[in-house]
Amino acid sequence: MSGEIGQRITVRSGGTELVVGTVAAVIASLTVDGVHLTEPIAEGDAPVMCNGIHLSPWPNRVRDAVWSYQGAEQKLDITEPERHTALHGLLQFTDFDVVEQTDDSVTLGAFIPPQHGWPFALDIEVEYRAVADGVRVTHRATNRSAVAAPYATGSHPYLRIGDGGVEELTVTVSSARYIAVDERLNPIETRSVEGTRFDLRAGVPFRELDLDTAYADVELVDGASAWLTAPDGSTLALLQDADWSYSQVFTTDLFNQGGGRRAAVAVEPMTAPPDALNSGEGLIWIEPGATWSGSWGLRYRSAG
Repeated sequence: MSGEIGQRITVRSGGTELVVGTVAAVIASLTVDGVHLTEPIAEGDAPVMCNGIHLSPWPNRVRDAVWSYQGAEQKLDITEPERHTALHGLLQFTDFDVVEQTDDSVTLGAFIPPQHGWPFALDIEVEYRAVADGVRVTHRATNRSAVAAPYATGSHPYLRIGDGGVEELTVTVSSARYIAVDERLNPIETRSVEGTRFDLRAGVPFRELDLDTAYADVELVDGASAWLTAPDGSTLALLQDADWSYSQVFTTDLFNQGGGRRAAVAVEPMTAPPDALNSGEGLIWIEPGATWSGSWGLRYRSAG
């Protein structure tokens, strides 16, 4: 069954071609010199497992879909029933407007009105810019409320290098701390990766990983917080602004975008950790009328 509506927009720069869908401001395809760097979404298909979607006004989960604002309990809609949480914000099924488009960039916009558990009004923009070695993505949020509003954001790209399986890739994350979770993937505490299976600082083959894990205080190396490395030495780096201090790594062998289950890996840049509306960790407070802006990107380097 076809699930995607809205538009698909293609922008280019040099050998880079980026296809963006307006529903959930999704990355539908990214190639550099014909090399696929994200899991592509065919025209007419909906993204599976949140493939490539924009996450606002929070990424990841809110425990039991409940949080507190100025002493009043806020009850969000439960969007992940099996874990009884509110997952990945409020825009997963929103058709964004095209705000601006050039040959190499497109800016999409959406409005988040006050609703169940969210007493704020926000204007959201996502700018996708194709560059010679990949993509740069800028998130903006403007507070249209009369009071300061909490905000966090992220994105959910599934990454690859070429047409080979991700099983051959090595995954590296530059972080010394990970967030331990309970059986419902709600955070318990932040722990050191030292001596654990969560330590990806030296690179770990995908075949050895079984993760749905958030990393905290990511350290940027040449602007990057994480990398995929192919057997031939080519790399795909996740770039994050300094205030994007978190990333999530999710590995699966049940990915079914385009037909047939297979392995996939999502490496998700985030400005805040899971359940940030309750912990307050990483939350950005935007004053009335003010705009927050922050960026991330993907950078491909061939083996040569």
